[in-house]
Formats: sequence, structure tokens, C-alpha cells
Amino acid sequence: MINLDQFKITPKEISGTIVEHVRARRKEAHLTQEQLSGKSGVSLGSIKRFERTGEISLSSLIRISVALDCQEDFLQLFVKKQYQSIQEILDEQC
Repeated sequence: MINLDQFKITPKEISGTIVEHVRARRKEAHLTQEQLSGKSGVSLGSIKRFERTGEISLSSLIRISVALDCQEDFLQLFVKKQYQSIQEILDEQC
């Protein structure tokens, strides 16, 4: 039998992945941390701490996402699941 707990991702892993994505988007935009700070209105210290520890306020993270033109990603959080088949709907009802 498969232990599904081994496939669960931890909050720390999620945070780390978000940090990696933000850093990659910042670099793709050819922005330094200081430039991102100026563009987003988030303090340089907060951006440095976020990229180092993954800790940041939600409002600051949203401002960073707007500065990096990734705000649409936030609008997709917690949206209703889109089903791929009728079978998925039926399976969920059981």
C-alpha cells in the first residue's frame, strides 16, 4: 500500500519554492533586489529577508508580484477546481 503522506509538501517547501520563483522572475526582469524594492514599494530589507528566509507579509508579496507582473498568479489561488472529466466529478462525490 502506498503511503500518501510521503507525497505531501510542507509549508516550508512551498515557501522555498515561491522564493525560488520570485528570485527567478526578478532576475528574468534584470532587476536587482534594490530595483525591485523601488519598483514594488517593499523595503529592501524585506526583500532580502524574503529571499533568504521565505518570510514576508502577504501585502508585500502581492506588491512584489505586481511589480514583476505576476499578479494573475494570486488571483488563481484557491479558485474552484476545474474538472477534466465527468469521472472526476463522480469520484469526488464518493
